[in-house]
Amino acid sequence: MTTTSDVRARPGGQLMLNKVPEVTVWFWVIKILCTTVGESFADWINMKLGVGLVNTAWIFTAVFVVVLGVQLRLKRYVPFPYWLTVVVVSVTGTLYTDILTDHLNVPLWISSAVFSGLLAVVFGVWWLRERTLSIHSVTTLPREAFYWLAVLVTFALGTATGDWTLELTGWSPGVSVLLPLGLIASITLLWKFGANPVLSFWLAYILTRPLGANIGDWLGSPKTAPPGEPTGLALGTFTTSLIFLGLILATVVYLTVTRSDVTETYEATHTPQHNADPRKERVALVCFALLAVATGALLSWAHSRPHVGPAPEADATSTVQLAPGQAVKKFPSSKVDALRTLASTSLKDAKSGNATGAHAAAQSLRDLWDADQATLQPLDNTGWTFLDAQMDQVLKTFGIDHSNPPMAPTRQQAELDKLLTDMR
Repeated sequence: MTTTSDVRARPGGQLMLNKVPEVTVWFWVIKILCTTVGESFADWINMKLGVGLVNTAWIFTAVFVVVLGVQLRLKRYVPFPYWLTVVVVSVTGTLYTDILTDHLNVPLWISSAVFSGLLAVVFGVWWLRERTLSIHSVTTLPREAFYWLAVLVTFALGTATGDWTLELTGWSPGVSVLLPLGLIASITLLWKFGANPVLSFWLAYILTRPLGANIGDWLGSPKTAPPGEPTGLALGTFTTSLIFLGLILATVVYLTVTRSDVTETYEATHTPQHNADPRKERVALVCFALLAVATGALLSWAHSRPHVGPAPEADATSTVQLAPGQAVKKFPSSKVDALRTLASTSLKDAKSGNATGAHAAAQSLRDLWDADQATLQPLDNTGWTFLDAQMDQVLKTFGIDHSNPPMAPTRQQAELDKLLTDMR
């Protein structure tokens, strides 16, 4: 899938060689690898290292500014800095959507609508100023700035729509891979038929985000999980990230040596495509609309079918009663100590009136608990289930993962005291 466009610079703009790679099969392979890393690596830093979602977002925003600055200073496409920027953008865009969902409790359908509108604005301004949305015309600094802004929004949009799809259908990550994969295949066929190449490119580009994320979730999720939770191959987020980062590095080295994805090299070795056929483009546009309707109908049907979704957080209770300390008896002491430290910090801040600190510590407690699920639950499912229910009651008092506002500090302290007693 490729695009065509006039590549003349605007008056006053400095003309450069094209700053993005030729859209070959390697482009799509490495793009999907990047989106998978964006999902798994962000989860690993956020949960496994206990950094927290907001802090992780700040870290990657800073990294994004640095790597984008390096990319913008280049005068031509260079594989390593370009794809490093894509990896960082994939993580950053994902984190922005996760903050809206997990911290601000914004429904996924609203996030999807907001990011869709924002992307339309970016494309609209880009078109009005440059008269092209083709990535083959990224030959000036303003065009490259529009390009990276659009890429960032597509990652956020792809995250929101992908998660919303899982929420609506209750599909597992493995099954969910089939939907974006089928849509990308359909778009490719329509492009070969004669669909507008620029429209085809951006539609496929957005869909690679949920495709890569579902692959990452499928590889990293545990083989067994409570009803409604994702299951997969249990490789873990760290192992999944290492595998895909290695594949990305190998592919980038190959492209650096062969230069097969450099536009000038590609054009010198390939026959130019035929001119656009307006009639075929109109037919393909109708097919795109029908494809959208069919996708909507499929999701509506899946949503109406009986399926197990994530258990309502507000109703999470434990049917098991254990004596204090019994729930953590089979868990590694180092992991229990880390959880207890965060709970104690939250309790201390709640008692001192530091509501922000108490909430942040409770959020980090949730992140660490979720990250340790794959390790702890197999050791003692009964103990894990018991603590998970109590953990949920703590989160509810802070309004974390629940629609209710934060409760009174005395209620937060009571639930934290109970949790600490259960983990002593």
